[in-house]
Amino acid sequence: MKKFLVLCVSALMLLMAGCGGEQASAPASGKAPAKDAQPVELHVAAAASLTDVMKELADTYEKDHPGVKLVFNFGSSGALQQAIENGGETDLFYSAAQKQMNALQDSGNLVEGTRKDLLENEVVLVVPKEGGKDIKSFENLTRSDIQHVALGEPKGVPVGQYTEEVLKKLGILDQVKAKAVYGSDVRQVLSWTETGDADCGVVYATDAAVSDKVKVAAKAPAGSHKPVIYPAAVIKGTKHPDEAKDFLAFTSSDAAKKIFEKYGFTCK
Repeated sequence: MKKFLVLCVSALMLLMAGCGGEQASAPASGKAPAKDAQPVELHVAAAASLTDVMKELADTYEKDHPGVKLVFNFGSSGALQQAIENGGETDLFYSAAQKQMNALQDSGNLVEGTRKDLLENEVVLVVPKEGGKDIKSFENLTRSDIQHVALGEPKGVPVGQYTEEVLKKLGILDQVKAKAVYGSDVRQVLSWTETGDADCGVVYATDAAVSDKVKVAAKAPAGSHKPVIYPAAVIKGTKHPDEAKDFLAFTSSDAAKKIFEKYGFTCK
């Protein structure tokens, strides 16, 4: 019996020693190791005409910056401006015109010193690649057989604003407005032209270049509209100013310029 008690005590002491060893190997804080940090999400508001190029830029940037995830909101520059003014979560804004960026600057929504003119584009008249009508110039839009002309809504869609300048300069604005169907952004104008729902449409040269369903019928005459400049800036309400500034700098880099030029943009 005595031997049995000794064995039990010895076993208990060994078990306690083993438990003590396990406790000694735990972190001094007593806390479990932290999980990998989640990537910073940068919310980028960008003009619809930047959709394709921005997606490629994001792929390139995220490979070198695994701690950042880019989340895009594409649309008309006017709608994006309003969303920012209404408090929508946005870290950076890439506009297709100065008007919307000017409004945000005037209302104090930009981080001082971050605004820059990034790109330039052209305004073109496009028609369906197959089965479209024989349209050679903006002046042809007054012909009786042209019934539906797709345009950007001029109040909030920059391409619509540039288009009205062109048509006014040519003296045919009222005639064309009678045939106009207005899209909520430039990509809707492009889509209506691709499908033949419109006889033609006015878009940017870069939009025409990414579509295999339309062809350029004419370029806007030189001097018929303001230069199509794309400004960019960091938004004042950003929660990630350093990351936002870094991505903005990347989109001005030589590597980014090559990508922009591949899509037909002219870099400033």
